[in-house]
Amino acid sequence: MRACGFEAPYASDETFPPAREIFPTGTKTARHGPVVRRAAGGNRPLEMVLMEWGFPTKIPSKRDPEIKLSKYVTNARNLSSSMWSPSLKNPERRCIVPFTHFAEPHPEGGKGDDGQPKQMWFSLPDQPIGFFAGLWRPTERGEAFAFGTTEPNDIVRPWHPKAMPVILKPCDLLTWLDGDTDAAKALVRPYDGPMHHQVETPRGDLIEVDA
Repeated sequence: MRACGFEAPYASDETFPPAREIFPTGTKTARHGPVVRRAAGGNRPLEMVLMEWGFPTKIPSKRDPEIKLSKYVTNARNLSSSMWSPSLKNPERRCIVPFTHFAEPHPEGGKGDDGQPKQMWFSLPDQPIGFFAGLWRPTERGEAFAFGTTEPNDIVRPWHPKAMPVILKPCDLLTWLDGDTDAAKALVRPYDGPMHHQVETPRGDLIEVDA
């Protein structure tokens, strides 16, 4: 919360589950991650909540198009589509998604230093905690979020030429949360700040952020 410029009024003994890597799980056990949004009532301060990663939808089966299969979509690639547009147009359905690193599959394949599929990890050297431009909505399984994607910048493109997450600069966080549709759309662009990339799996140390 301090990283997005807000000193949250938490009780001194209030605790949250430790942050961990999140990844899509489809119809399996929901995988939750923290997001920051405007509170619903009062003076609407920022609040942090845990949500499932992925908007539910139905897609036709390849074997039988008459059969609809459940799918959980984690990345909002076309914000003009009927799936994402209602959330984008409603500031109350926008959120910011904190991250320390994000990963894309390494084109070489194989195993990484953690024994998992090899990945290229990206982070922001000037921000220990960065933020994706997120959208959320209530679902039958609870509140769910996704984040926007856009064209990759010069750092991400060699490793993942299709897309990269929409990363917000600190000065743009409130515009994403409170701005009109056009102002929000203008932030959907390749990140132009400094970025670091590494093959080594990031350590899971807690990050302290000064207010």
